[in-house]
Amino acid sequence: MEFLIEHQLNIMLFLSGFCAALFVMVFFSRSIPLRRRLSLGAIELFAMLLLIFDILANIYRGGLGSVGFVMVRVSNFATFFLSLCIMKAFNQYVKSILSENEEHCDPSRLLTVVDILLYTGMALIVISQFTGIYYTFDDENRYQRGPLIMIQFALPLIALFIQLIEIMRRRKRLSKRMFVPLLLFIILPIIASLAQLFLYGLSLTNISIAAPSMTLYLFSLEDMNEKVKKAAEREIELLKEEHEAMQHMFEQTAMALASAIDAKDNYTHGHSRRVAEYSRRIAEKAGKSNEECDEIYYAALLHDVGKIGIPESIINKKGRLTDAEFETIKQHPVLGAKILEKIKDSPYLSIGAHYHHERYDGKGYPDHLKGEEIPEIARMISVADAYDAMTSLRSYRAPIPQQKVREEIVKCSGTQFDPEFAKIMLHLIDMDIEYKMIEWGEKNNERSGSELLIDSHRSEVSKSIHLINTLTVTSVTVKPFDRATGVLPRPSMILFDALDGQVHSSENEIKDMVYFEYGEIWFDGSTIVSGARKMQTNTIDEGSGKPDEYRIETARVKDHAIIRIVGEKQTNEVIIALPDSTRFAYIALTGEHCSLTDIRTEITETEVEIPRIAEEISYINEPAGDVPNVQVNGYRTAASEGIPVEDGMVLTFHAMSLPTARLVWHCPFLNVFGADDGKVYGDNYRDYMLVRLDGECWEGDPGCTVTAEHSRSDDFTGWDDWKDRSKAGFDCTFTFERKGNFITVRTENGGVVIRSTAEITDGNETIYAAVTGDQV
Repeated sequence: MEFLIEHQLNIMLFLSGFCAALFVMVFFSRSIPLRRRLSLGAIELFAMLLLIFDILANIYRGGLGSVGFVMVRVSNFATFFLSLCIMKAFNQYVKSILSENEEHCDPSRLLTVVDILLYTGMALIVISQFTGIYYTFDDENRYQRGPLIMIQFALPLIALFIQLIEIMRRRKRLSKRMFVPLLLFIILPIIASLAQLFLYGLSLTNISIAAPSMTLYLFSLEDMNEKVKKAAEREIELLKEEHEAMQHMFEQTAMALASAIDAKDNYTHGHSRRVAEYSRRIAEKAGKSNEECDEIYYAALLHDVGKIGIPESIINKKGRLTDAEFETIKQHPVLGAKILEKIKDSPYLSIGAHYHHERYDGKGYPDHLKGEEIPEIARMISVADAYDAMTSLRSYRAPIPQQKVREEIVKCSGTQFDPEFAKIMLHLIDMDIEYKMIEWGEKNNERSGSELLIDSHRSEVSKSIHLINTLTVTSVTVKPFDRATGVLPRPSMILFDALDGQVHSSENEIKDMVYFEYGEIWFDGSTIVSGARKMQTNTIDEGSGKPDEYRIETARVKDHAIIRIVGEKQTNEVIIALPDSTRFAYIALTGEHCSLTDIRTEITETEVEIPRIAEEISYINEPAGDVPNVQVNGYRTAASEGIPVEDGMVLTFHAMSLPTARLVWHCPFLNVFGADDGKVYGDNYRDYMLVRLDGECWEGDPGCTVTAEHSRSDDFTGWDDWKDRSKAGFDCTFTFERKGNFITVRTENGGVVIRSTAEITDGNETIYAAVTGDQV
């Protein structure tokens, strides 16, 4: 207490200076509403003056001179009067807050009572100057309490209690930031006023009024800043919602226009949407931003808008177009650009429409642009458009199998397509294991349904089931086709291979899909051998005991397959020696005079061992060089020994694609890798670079960066000749250059010139090369 008495003048001086600073700052705080700023400014000004006059009252207390006489009376009057002025300004502040937080700005009746009390108190202070009812001064010019001094304390206390009641009553309408300082502003003066009654000589009431006034401003500023922030966020949210609404409208308009375009062509339903999706995927793989990917998507969605101006008789003509009709079709990029160039805010739309038929070698249309002269968006759309055109149904052909489509993209990389985007499209194809990137609902020859009704032999065929190196289990219910005839059902299955995994019967389809039939297997164990080397049936007199129900277990390991048919009373196990290990093997359920229902297939992880009934066919019983010969029956299913890479090393070998090879990448690959034991897929294996002789070059492990170049020399006479050369056999040479962690390999085969450089960045110093491939 003595400390406060000794230092209270310094405390009040500090607080008055702070209030003065806040008074100035209030009028620069534009985020606070004007009414609240005026109230806060008045509070800070009155608080500053209150403290200053209280300091003067203490300094001049007991002063007997004329100045002391005047200053003691003026300062004491001011302290009493200004404390009520502060409360009046605070009351206005509370009113402004409550009115801002209520729908109807009705003034509170309780706060009006507070105003009346404060005005009464002010009037009594003035009257006290003439009557001495509050205080008087003795002969030594010292302050003395008067007979009604308790009224001076009671009126403000009653006012504060009323304000407290009103704030508590409406606390739910106040923000949490403002509730606490409002309570402090009321409660501290109440406590100080009660203490002031018993602690004569201390200015607790005045200090307790000034201190919360400072926190009141700071919390008000923070509260308004938060409201401004929320308002700004809401405004941003509204703008975002407006943008999303406009974007949604744009999307719907674009989709409607794309649907209108596709509706003109009976054979391209969904074409624009698929091309847009493929183009977006290419852009994503190319590292484009989300905004760029969106632009490419919409440009691709509307790339064929010019077809609106092409006669439907030409668009829907069955069969191939005449030269004149094709010249008319070639006008659709120009027409599309004219339509879309009117959308000034999205110039990329007209670019996609205008240039998507340009070719990388300059032989496209309409402007014969070449290479990077063609806008990047159009180069992406070009390869996506070609892919969908090949995999979709046309009036003159069925969808082309994905492997053949992939081959076309490889062949046209660097001529029709930008090599970078062609490579990305190839990657998307390779990742599409389940062949989902195809025209929806139009898969060629795909049979589906809950029941197959098979009258004559093979009149209906089920969807195919792929034979893999783990057990696949298929269940089926078999019943007579027509019970009235009394003819027993004869279910069977066809064992075959085809590019599209479907059974074919027409000569054109057999040729196009490279259809090859191994034979037919009947559920009773009898077989018809066509393309297989051998079939052997073993019958076991144990079955499932379930009438009309069969369980078919299938697997394939290298050049052997097994089909186990479990019936009601017996099990027939058929082992098939396939002609090679390179073709795929599928079965499709069929038969005659039967219905097949409830067909279900489950792929398990159970590995199968198949007894060999024929010798494995080998094409490598030839003289070997420094490393043993290697036969690769499928994609990288085998590889030569690893050879440490040295600067100036030359690797030569003789290669021949297997008789089943039919695609350009059925050729040798060079694998550059790292492994602790020097073996492909060995310990701590890292795949750095894979170079295919058809010109494809793939980067593997993240610890490597690959730069690949391939071109075609004058010796290149076409891909058909290139494949014939591979089947006949040829000598291949790879040369190696190693400079630190950079490894460059070069080769030329049949006019395909390849130069690829790998930068090894993972610190591995021992690098190996091995020869592998696909059907070679």
